[in-house]
Amino acid sequence: MRPIRLLLVDDHPLFRRGLVALLGQSPRLHVCGEAGSVGEALRWLRDGDADVILLDNHLPGVRGVDAVAALREAAPHTSILMLTVSEDAADLATALRAGAAGYLLKTTELDQLCEAVERVVAGDSVISPPMLNKLVTLMRQGENADTSATAVDRPHTREASNTQPAATPQVQTLALAPTPVPASSSPVEGLSEREREILVLIARGQSNKMIARSLDIAETTVKIHVQHILRKLGVSTRVQAAVVAVNSGLG
Repeated sequence: MRPIRLLLVDDHPLFRRGLVALLGQSPRLHVCGEAGSVGEALRWLRDGDADVILLDNHLPGVRGVDAVAALREAAPHTSILMLTVSEDAADLATALRAGAAGYLLKTTELDQLCEAVERVVAGDSVISPPMLNKLVTLMRQGENADTSATAVDRPHTREASNTQPAATPQVQTLALAPTPVPASSSPVEGLSEREREILVLIARGQSNKMIARSLDIAETTVKIHVQHILRKLGVSTRVQAAVVAVNSGLG
């Protein structure tokens, strides 16, 4: 199996150099390109090919979160994983809404970063645990704003948008997830005890491998449980399942 190819986009050469050396310790990962700005990344993608782009947010000219859409257009089959110091909830919402596959803080441990890259390639979404609660808060605020609107207010929404500033992050967050979180007051009631245990660990940001170690069960068993959890909760991603868990008092 060939290594996962990575494009590092960060404006600090020393940080990139250190990250290249650290990621090089994993036989599963290979840094095939580097860029110090979004422009350099786009030029690299004209001829280069990567499986995952590790994207910083604080870049010269254009912020990373604002460049996600352009990078996805330039490389539609490449996953974008934010790796940043920004703990701003608005940045998180902007990145995910634009199609980023994950949002990690630079405080993430190396083994967790390597595992996150593999999970993104496998189709998972990954978010640093400190950011997950902020995502849940944004979703709650957005839902409250949406449900508080009356039938009288709604016809004036389009007219008001002509004079009001751009939509707030709370409203933008409503579009983050393609499948809405179930409206049931206790959506986890249908889960078995084992499934609840696994859901709690998902909400804490653990991968299938980590969950298997924690519960001393096979990783394939965890995968089956996760599939059942997603189906029972009526969601399509682990991030959505984690949101349900937090909203239900788990995690």
